[in-house]
Amino acid sequence: MPREMYVSGEYLQNNPMWHAEESPWKAKQILKIMERNNIAPKTICEVGCGAGEILARLQHEMPVECEFLGYEISPQAFELSRTRANEKLNFKLADILEEKGVFYDLILIIDLIEHLEDYYTFLREIKSKSQYKILHIPLEISAQFILRNTPFLESRKSAGHLHYYTKDIALHILRDVGYEVLDYFYTSGSTEIPSKSIKRNIVKLPRKVLFAIDRDLAVRILGGYSLMVLAR
Repeated sequence: MPREMYVSGEYLQNNPMWHAEESPWKAKQILKIMERNNIAPKTICEVGCGAGEILARLQHEMPVECEFLGYEISPQAFELSRTRANEKLNFKLADILEEKGVFYDLILIIDLIEHLEDYYTFLREIKSKSQYKILHIPLEISAQFILRNTPFLESRKSAGHLHYYTKDIALHILRDVGYEVLDYFYTSGSTEIPSKSIKRNIVKLPRKVLFAIDRDLAVRILGGYSLMVLAR
């Protein structure tokens, strides 16, 4: 079962930092879409919060009265997140879908739905638990990835990705389950987050150049982009 990867310790073995090194950049993208839409939540929940670093970064940038809660099903990630807890930032080793009567101003679903066996049910059931949702969805279906094929297999093995998306597919999925999409934009972790990978660094320049000319075309051909979405 794919879920077993996260509770057994296999995911931590493949990703020792649980992607905490990417959290400052991800928090910046979250703040950007909030500011673009004048969203000022007082309670923020992240589902699948991992090491909790995204919430910790957001707490540094947001008003002191804002309260944060992270849900995580992995015992290993939960132990990492607990080191970041404080009076206004807490974490739970629990499945939010099993929680009754909870409601937040904003729920963060950051690089999560691609890991879920049944993301349709997840999106439907979580809809009533907050006013707003912010999702970050990797757009891994691209001409380059299809021609090489190995990126799909690598992301499945090391990161546990079960599903792959384009921008249009991702937006249609959200609308299919009853969400109103308020705003979205591309994010480019492949060009903005420092990397030690020679291959990744080589393709940075072509991605930047083509993206400056035609964003949709760059995403469809070269890949390496994700979609940040605000919905309710």
